[in-house]
Amino acid sequence: MWVAWREGTLTRAKELEALCVWLRSRDPRKNDEVLATAIQHHLTAAREAAQVKKLNPPRRFRIFRNGPLIERATSNLDAAEAHLLNLASGEYIHGQMPCLLRHVQVHLPPTDPRRQEFERIARKLGIKDPDHPLLQNGKEPTLEQKIETVEEERRKIITIVRAASSAALREHVRLRSFRNIVVVTAVLMSLLAIGVAITGFFRPTLIPLCFAPQESGKSIVVCPTAQSEPFVPVGGPPQPGVPMRDIDDVVEATAKRQDLIVVELVGLTAAAIATAAAIRRIKGSSERYGLPVALAALKLPTGAITAFLGLLLMRGQFVPGLSALDTSAQILAWALVFGYAQQLFTRLVDQQGQTVLDNVRGADRPRPGPNPET
Repeated sequence: MWVAWREGTLTRAKELEALCVWLRSRDPRKNDEVLATAIQHHLTAAREAAQVKKLNPPRRFRIFRNGPLIERATSNLDAAEAHLLNLASGEYIHGQMPCLLRHVQVHLPPTDPRRQEFERIARKLGIKDPDHPLLQNGKEPTLEQKIETVEEERRKIITIVRAASSAALREHVRLRSFRNIVVVTAVLMSLLAIGVAITGFFRPTLIPLCFAPQESGKSIVVCPTAQSEPFVPVGGPPQPGVPMRDIDDVVEATAKRQDLIVVELVGLTAAAIATAAAIRRIKGSSERYGLPVALAALKLPTGAITAFLGLLLMRGQFVPGLSALDTSAQILAWALVFGYAQQLFTRLVDQQGQTVLDNVRGADRPRPGPNPET
């Protein structure tokens, strides 16, 4: 993913450079040296971004440069293409109009006056647009008239195309920002899960996930990896052959260092299964920021935390009727359930991520078909 955009940038830069030389040789314009020099500067900056040139002035911390480098390469390529349209002849721009129209429609909303103006120019050039079909009785303009129209509207065409490119870049910036939020959240959740596991390892009685079911006046303490012998709680009626013990002492003796680690591993395993099941809903995308991967990674530490918190709520008798589990297997089974239940929380994040991806309206995004009722 990180290499692919660099290769694409270098290819596009070479293509624009060749077009610049070709256009200047076919139709030289007055003072075109200024634009040609600017194009070369933009292409050089794009290549430097793709090749990850050293910063000038140098900086000590250079992590997380991939996003800014993509923005630098993209914005410079867009600027070079806009200058190229200024250099190009009316005939060349006329040939590019269908592609430019598609670019504008993809990245500018239908209510944007710039898009509406561009569509008006396209209809004037006889370009058929499914959203705005030509009039049946409209007379097709000649090639000379089309080129004359392009020359008259050249500034508008270039300005609107540049605006569409800027809108596309802002869409990717929003996508990268959301991706970064998801990654930071996943890292924090991972640190929290590790902190809980370390706390349980060094202080197993600080947050014990143990239950004390009672039957016939006798109790046992059940923890995720061990359980005690039957005993009579202090203050209860004595029973022959059954020791009377304080429940806190029994919990301290039964709770093990690995209890919280095992619970979180079970929750993480359940979350991994939920992540694997969610792969069937993931669609391929041409965006370069790996948002689906970040969303999948968020589920794993979330599953570990929800398994821990769910059992903690049950131990606190927050869930009526499920306050006393009888065996260690039941505790781990509920940890599995709570770990998979992280899907209830991360599903909202998945939906927001899909919304952000849909806003990056590239050519791979399916567009709605015509309404049969209209």
